[in-house]
Amino acid sequence: MHFRDSKRKVDYVLAYHYRKRLARHLPAPGSPEPMRRAASLSLVSNGGMAKGSAELHPQEPPGLPGVQVVELSPLDALEEEKQLQREEYERNLVEAGLEIEKDPENKSQGLSFVRIHAPWQVLSREAELLRIKMPTKKMYEITEEGGILKKLNEIWCKLTEPLQPQVPRQENTNMKTLSYPFSREKIYLYNIKDKDTFFDNATRSRIVREILKRTSTKARSSMGIGTLIANNVYDAAYPLHDGEYEGKNDAMNERQLLYQEWARYGVFYKFQPIDLIRKYFGEKIGLYFAWLGLYTEFLIPSSVVGIIVFLYGCITIESDIPSKEMCDQHNAFTMCPLCDKFCDYWNLSTACATARASHLFDNPATVFFSVFMALWATMFLEQWKRLQMRLCYFWDLTGLEEEEEHPRPEYETKLLQKKLKNKNITAENSNEGEKEKLTWSDRMPGYAANLGLILFMIMLTCSAVFGVIVYRITTAAALSFSTNQTPRSNVRVTVTATAVIINLVVILILDEIYGAVAKWLTEIEVPKTEKTFEERLILKAFLLKFVNSYAPIFYVAFFKGRFVGRPGHYVYVFDGYRMEECAPGGCLMELCIQLSIIMLGKQLIQNNLFEIGIPKLKKLFRKLKDERTEPKEVDTNQSKDPQQWDLDYILEPFTGLTPEYMEMIIQFGFVTLFVASFPLAPVFALLNNIIEVRLDAKKFVTELRRPDTVREKDIGIWYNILSGIGKLSVIINAFVIAITSDFIPRLMYQYAYSQNGTMHGFINHTLSYFNVSHLKAGTQPENSPFAQDVLFCRFKDYREPPWSPNQYEFSKQHWAVLSARLAFVILFQNLVMFLSVLVDWMIPDIPKDISEQIKKEKSVLVDFFLKEEHEKLKLIESFITHDKHKHKSGAKGSRIRAASFQGYHVNPSRQSSFTSFSSQHTEV
Repeated sequence: MHFRDSKRKVDYVLAYHYRKRLARHLPAPGSPEPMRRAASLSLVSNGGMAKGSAELHPQEPPGLPGVQVVELSPLDALEEEKQLQREEYERNLVEAGLEIEKDPENKSQGLSFVRIHAPWQVLSREAELLRIKMPTKKMYEITEEGGILKKLNEIWCKLTEPLQPQVPRQENTNMKTLSYPFSREKIYLYNIKDKDTFFDNATRSRIVREILKRTSTKARSSMGIGTLIANNVYDAAYPLHDGEYEGKNDAMNERQLLYQEWARYGVFYKFQPIDLIRKYFGEKIGLYFAWLGLYTEFLIPSSVVGIIVFLYGCITIESDIPSKEMCDQHNAFTMCPLCDKFCDYWNLSTACATARASHLFDNPATVFFSVFMALWATMFLEQWKRLQMRLCYFWDLTGLEEEEEHPRPEYETKLLQKKLKNKNITAENSNEGEKEKLTWSDRMPGYAANLGLILFMIMLTCSAVFGVIVYRITTAAALSFSTNQTPRSNVRVTVTATAVIINLVVILILDEIYGAVAKWLTEIEVPKTEKTFEERLILKAFLLKFVNSYAPIFYVAFFKGRFVGRPGHYVYVFDGYRMEECAPGGCLMELCIQLSIIMLGKQLIQNNLFEIGIPKLKKLFRKLKDERTEPKEVDTNQSKDPQQWDLDYILEPFTGLTPEYMEMIIQFGFVTLFVASFPLAPVFALLNNIIEVRLDAKKFVTELRRPDTVREKDIGIWYNILSGIGKLSVIINAFVIAITSDFIPRLMYQYAYSQNGTMHGFINHTLSYFNVSHLKAGTQPENSPFAQDVLFCRFKDYREPPWSPNQYEFSKQHWAVLSARLAFVILFQNLVMFLSVLVDWMIPDIPKDISEQIKKEKSVLVDFFLKEEHEKLKLIESFITHDKHKHKSGAKGSRIRAASFQGYHVNPSRQSSFTSFSSQHTEV
């Protein structure tokens, strides 16, 4: 964790692979060992041994005896250029005030590290430039709400004491330290006990990262460390972890604490130490885990309600009249054949099991659950806004201004190419070129490629869904042709199960492809900053993965069984294959199966197995690659125990939070969008997230390099996506209840068509008649044992009977039910939207106590400033008065000192800083 002097802390590490040019040294008689200098430590620091490349790597003069000049190969020339860039860059870092320590390069090729330390002068300067809020000497009391809320909070704290992580906490939780952007002029305001520990490790590494990002080199006009890594000058740049994560001792570092109390599956029942996560990883990652924790907590009530709804279905299954009628063999509803020629007439009672299973998810309670989940999503988003505001206050993020971002290396490269292309000879034009930027026309090819490829990818997803539909149709037909009775009797189960598994495999494969394609599409757009890049990448990846994940479910919910036709006039595809129909109990059961298998499969395989396995494989692959490329030379200077920078280099680099958010957002869609068909979705999401929190925690603590700390006051574009999914879920659930389920037909029958107001006769009401003599030639069942006895068969639809003048046309009941479906969609949507807006209005975005504390903090800050300035002024005036008094007595030394203080006092800039309280008050 320190330089070799064991005093200066390593704040950042640069890693690179080097390869020395092979030159034959001809040692002169009696000359010293030629590699003695190379083996010694190369140290660069402020006012230290070296300031330039000549001192860092002294070149042998041409013609020196003992060195044979060898012509450079292209590989050697590239390596020389990289070395020159590294030397220039490190020299510029030293000029910026950083202190550097390098490893000796005493192998022909290998891995080397540059360790960077930021001294106090640099830290204080950059903290002021970045306006980093630091704790002052002042502490003030946080006003707590009294009454019943305080008592309830105290009871809750006592009950949850065993669930709290055992991490150091602030002794007096009612007191908060006043923070203020760091200023060297007002350094007396801050609580600086030790300059080495005033800035914590995360802040120190953040400051160094900012210097690395803005320090440039002349070679290839590279701006910052990002460009140098992109050009393979350096392999990696990262801050160090706080030591090993394993081992438990009295003085545990923060990484060990996080591992013991957060990043193990054994502590799954404990709350997350959010403040410690934020302190170690930064605000952006802290907000992600706070959001994930709140989402997981909110899944608990929705899971309980979902289980109750499911149990209601189980309890009422015996009293459900429609399913009883369907299972009653005495009714003897003879149904029309499910396929041409090879399928026989069948009795509706054979679909008894499907009908009973459908009732578990298709009952009046699911309507209530859909309304509940829509309000749940609104409540969750409102509560997150409140929690986010609370964290912003306690983490001193209120009033955080967006920092000016550095351009991405790819943007600079593209801009440089444009400048070189448009460069004219005149100096005037070259000066204008400095102000150039990439215009809309420069990005037009990228935008066109984006539009074309995204449309192509959506069409590819639809094609995959259509391919599975074709598989289902052809497989169902093939199994129906089978002479064996077993496959023929289980056609629907076999086709549904295999088709869903194929869908899942296709989704998993396309997900990985779409992630890579979205990244490539965003790169060819050449966004200027990392934030813009991230937002555009998120939107593209979400659009593609949304379509990919939900397209098969949308098909089953809204399209399957809608375009089948009727007996005697079926819709055919591919010359003789009938479009597939829903099961006799409706498509809702199949939608439930589809949703559950895809959701559980994605969670188990993609979110867990892939997330655990792929990083381990990447780590193994990188280790094998390093062992293969590096020669096995003995390094006498390297210590046997690996240093922290060696251990961290082996870890996987942090690539951002986008994959973590994405999997949770897709899961949020599964939980809300089609919850009417699968009330147990929140339960499986909760079980997954309990594991997911610890899985992500373990990955961050043990398997990833320490990420750069980023200050963010919200979760950015993800909130808008969540809000959009919440609104879309209302519409989709309304259509699922109205169109996919039998809720509206049952309601219509009970209150409009039933003679006694009960559900008796519902099945008969929903089945239409068909005269078997009207079947097309060649489609009648072959070798049917009771074909001669069947005059009419039944099929599920509202159509006129064959004895009607308008035979097989849609009946009045069809149009009445369709009207009721559309009316329900409008009513449901407006009711839920109204309730959501009401909840939004009733719950303020900023908690009342936090808004009051923010106002109080401002007034405390003003009073503290005025008091400190007043005391400082009184102290100086007392010195001046004292010196004037001694001046009258003729003391020479005192006169000199008085003159110095008086000069200080009359300095206009200083005087204005002491006396203009009103201006400072306004500024604050």
